Amino acid sequence: MARITTGTRQSPTGRARTRASAGAGLLLLGALLTGCGAEPGEIPLSEIRPETPTATPEPTAAATPGVVGAAVGAPAATAHNGLIVSRAYTDAARTSTAIVTLSPDGTGQHQVTQPPARALDDRPDWSPDGATIAFDRTDPQTGTARLWTVLTAGGPEHQVNQLCDSGTADCANEDERAPAFSPDGKQVAFSRSWGALDPSGSRQIQYSDLYLMTPEGTDVQRLTFLTNDKPYSGAVSNPSWSPDGKQLTFEYRTSATGQPANSRAIYVVSADGTGLRQLTPWELRAGDRADWSPDGTQILFTTYPAGPDNAPGGGIYTVHPDGSAVGALTPAPSDAFYGAAAYAPDGKSIVFAQAPAGAGADLYSMRPDGTGVARLTNSADKWLSRPAWGTAEAPAAPADQVQATSQPSDRPSDQASGPASGQTSSAPQAPQAPRPDAQQPAQAQGQAPTEKPQPESDSDSDE
Repeated sequence: MARITTGTRQSPTGRARTRASAGAGLLLLGALLTGCGAEPGEIPLSEIRPETPTATPEPTAAATPGVVGAAVGAPAATAHNGLIVSRAYTDAARTSTAIVTLSPDGTGQHQVTQPPARALDDRPDWSPDGATIAFDRTDPQTGTARLWTVLTAGGPEHQVNQLCDSGTADCANEDERAPAFSPDGKQVAFSRSWGALDPSGSRQIQYSDLYLMTPEGTDVQRLTFLTNDKPYSGAVSNPSWSPDGKQLTFEYRTSATGQPANSRAIYVVSADGTGLRQLTPWELRAGDRADWSPDGTQILFTTYPAGPDNAPGGGIYTVHPDGSAVGALTPAPSDAFYGAAAYAPDGKSIVFAQAPAGAGADLYSMRPDGTGVARLTNSADKWLSRPAWGTAEAPAAPADQVQATSQPSDRPSDQASGPASGQTSSAPQAPQAPRPDAQQPAQAQGQAPTEKPQPESDSDSDE
């Protein structure tokens, strides 16, 4: 698997930059589902019209409920549960974050990246072979993010060249985040925001959509056009691939001028840009990176209540790929904050972030039905979050680069009871992390300590 490295890109006027390329982004109104609670009028027609003549779509989950390509429903191949990758604060003031790995039992925490002071490394994802980790790094001076990669064993980080190389309008405030490797390792999905800032002063960037490229950083294609005809309406982020590589989920977070305003939901789109549809209803406020079960039958996602960032009251849910059978895995209502969650490679466990209100987050695991909650880490001062579970083995590293976490102190019994997936009651109460003496600082909102613009979708309610 070739890692993403700095390379030559096409010019801003090329077909793969900021304008549609033929066949990439055919977003069909007829593929929108209403079964998840979305009404046909919720997504303006102007936001989903194709840039090129509409082609006849191939059958998708919308046409065949519960089916996502050939992989759905098939037994998952035996997979090794290797390292978990996460992001963590590196200083007591919580002004900088790095990418870290840890063993499935929470031990052996190892810092993989070495960010500059006040930079934020975030949203890590594994290459399929486990050799490389892709992530985004927010610059403390500009407040915008770029894509990077690093070997799992650590070492020099490699920046991917930004798509724009000039000062044109297409390049203003450009921001690239949330890289996600395709299952075959041949493509990387990522979110891109660009354009002028909203004149109203909201700091919303003009355009935001999903893109694809090769791991070498070439053949860049725009996949979605949600903000194409309605600038400042929202931000796209956090893509995730289906196991067969035929579809992606992503978060769409609306702005104050979006429809509806200041909300969020998970969407699904085919890898060729067709079949765009809303997966979760607006009232759930689903966000961050959703995750597909290894057999493709479930999609895992987290909800975030309206109000201050890191507010308690959300939860972790599953939904079928056709938008049916939404069920809670965590207690509802909850007095805890829940962050992004991810399946283990063998599909038998889930790792997720959790924190009491106002405190830092730790990582926990549970079974796919919400039972057997176990605490993995005890380092709330680092605010471990946005985990992804891979197959990589722990690399050999110098002793001075290994940071062992304290042993879990309150691991509950695996006999904890909870709901089966798809139910919404009697979910297990996950144990609470110790509350640190200090309240979570402003920097815990996932933004660089700067007044420079960032996409609105990346506040720490996306933890």
